[in-house]
Amino acid sequence: MSLPSSLTISEASPEWLNKGDNSWQLTAAAMVGLQSVPGLVILYGSIVKKKWAVNSAFMALYAFSAVLVCWCLWGFSMAFGEEMLPFWGRPSAVALDQAQLLAPGFAGMYPAATLVFFQFVFAAITPILIAGSLLGRMNFKAWMLFVPLWLTFSYTVGAFSLWSPNGFLFKAGVMDFAGGYVIHLSSGVAGLTAAYWVHI
Repeated sequence: MSLPSSLTISEASPEWLNKGDNSWQLTAAAMVGLQSVPGLVILYGSIVKKKWAVNSAFMALYAFSAVLVCWCLWGFSMAFGEEMLPFWGRPSAVALDQAQLLAPGFAGMYPAATLVFFQFVFAAITPILIAGSLLGRMNFKAWMLFVPLWLTFSYTVGAFSLWSPNGFLFKAGVMDFAGGYVIHLSSGVAGLTAAYWVHI
C-alpha cells in the first residue's frame, strides 16, 4: 500500500517537515495577527473620543506594518540569530534569505519561514499593546519613530535573552512559554513609562 501523494517525500515536502506542527504554527500565528489587525485597530479606534479615533486606529495599524518591515530586515536576526552580545543577536537580513527560510526552524519540524511569521506577529502585537497606554496622548510622528526604536533596542533584547537558544537567560533555564516576560511584562512596563513621560 503506497502513501497518498501529499505524504510522499519531495522537495516541497522534505522528510523533516511535520505538516501538523507547521499547520498549527501558521494557524496560531494567524490568530495572534487577527488580535492586532483588525482586533486592536478597531478597539483603539472605538474607545477614544471621536477626534482621536482615526489617529488611535492608525497607531495600531502602523505599528503592525512597521514591525513587519523591521522584523524582516534586522529584527528577526537580532532576536533569534547569531550572538553579538549575551543578550542580543547580530543584525542581518537573514529573514529575507530564501535558503534560510526553507531550512528547518529551531524545533526542526517546520521551516524557518514559519518561525519568522510566528515570531513576527508576537513582535507586532507588543508595541500595539504599548499604544493602548498612549491613545490620545502621543503625536503620530513621534509614534512612527518610537516603534522601530523600541522594537530594536527593547523587544529584541528580551526575545533573544529568553527565547533564542543562544540567549543567556535561555541557557540559564528561564522559561517563558506564553510571552509573559517578552510580550506582556515588557509592553506593560514600556506603556507605563511612556504614559508617564508623555503626561508630564
